[in-house]
Amino acid sequence: MRSQPHVLGIVLAGGEGKRLFPLTVDRAKPAVPFGGSYRLIDFVLSNLVNGGYERICVLTQYKSHSLDRHISQTWWSSGFHGEFITPVPAQQRLGPRWYTGSADAIYQSMNLIDDEEPDYIVVFGADHVYRMDPAQMVESHIATGAAVTVAGIRVPRSEAHALGCIDSDGAGKITEFVEKPADPPGTPDDPDVTFASMGNYVFTADALVDMLKTDAADGDSDHDMGGDIIPAFVARGEAYVYDFDDNVVPGQTDRDRGYWRDVGTLDSFYDAHMDLVSENPVFNLYNTRWPIRGETSHLPPAKFVRGGSANDSVVGAGTIVAGATVHGSVLSNNVYVDEGAVVQGSVLMPGVRIGKNAVVRNAILDKNVRIADGGQLGVDLEHDRERFVVSPGGIVTVGKNTVVG
Repeated sequence: MRSQPHVLGIVLAGGEGKRLFPLTVDRAKPAVPFGGSYRLIDFVLSNLVNGGYERICVLTQYKSHSLDRHISQTWWSSGFHGEFITPVPAQQRLGPRWYTGSADAIYQSMNLIDDEEPDYIVVFGADHVYRMDPAQMVESHIATGAAVTVAGIRVPRSEAHALGCIDSDGAGKITEFVEKPADPPGTPDDPDVTFASMGNYVFTADALVDMLKTDAADGDSDHDMGGDIIPAFVARGEAYVYDFDDNVVPGQTDRDRGYWRDVGTLDSFYDAHMDLVSENPVFNLYNTRWPIRGETSHLPPAKFVRGGSANDSVVGAGTIVAGATVHGSVLSNNVYVDEGAVVQGSVLMPGVRIGKNAVVRNAILDKNVRIADGGQLGVDLEHDRERFVVSPGGIVTVGKNTVVG
């Protein structure tokens, strides 16, 4: 007999990530490398596993090969106690069609719920950078008796108009759930702050199954979790908000407590990397009590030769900085920076090679990019725009396998 409630984790990982182009040309957004040793999906999977939930289905769809391979190679489990972490592609069980929305993705995968027979279902997104103990949210959900609990993060009300916003009463019951309101609601205890949805939900299993069936029969629905399913529960008075500020993760610091970033654009992706590199980082990758689990490899340690140096930077295994200078940057595994090169404020993904005397500033270089000897990026943005994607914030992004002269 189980002493704990039986929880099934469902991770929605079918995102196309158009705003992260060219990083998503060949991969789904959750498979984009992040932080030197990870993929974006590693953050949600780490949170679930660290929280004790090891029965997890990852629903994939868009360009999923890289994501499927990463999950299979990095997140395998023995299954000795029935645990599993498995990618689940669109199965077309209800006919020859792809998912029409996030709710439809779960509805088309109803066999996963039928087979597992969980008491509760945790439905989390796959492309945010944060630490969270989901067990605390499940406990809160059980205590309220809600059909659904929505994780809410406090944001300044003046900035909430571009987000999904939650209006709630003093007991936490959600009274309204609105997308991108012109006049965002305040929280019960602070009129200058708004609860924004984090895209993380806990459902009582039977309630979710019934609602998915009702939604599937509605021809006017967009079959979206945030747009249709959650508002339907709100209308019934069965939805509650969970305040992310109440979540306490072992090993967190005062500086990185409550950290959560949606890295949906190149600028936000870049900014989240810059949060990693200071001596006292805004987001601390080195919390061993709540580790972020990433790709394993047999690469040797990083090496610095011929006077090469890296300051205020994260440097992955197998990387060599040979007589070059790196500052304020994130270098992934197996990067090589050659003599006389300068890398400043940049994100270099696995396999990148920087030639002699090259200069790379404020750039994101995808896997296996080659910068030729004397090449320059981020020095002349007008010239860079003729060749590459330059974000509104001036970040130059170069796609996989590109050679830059």
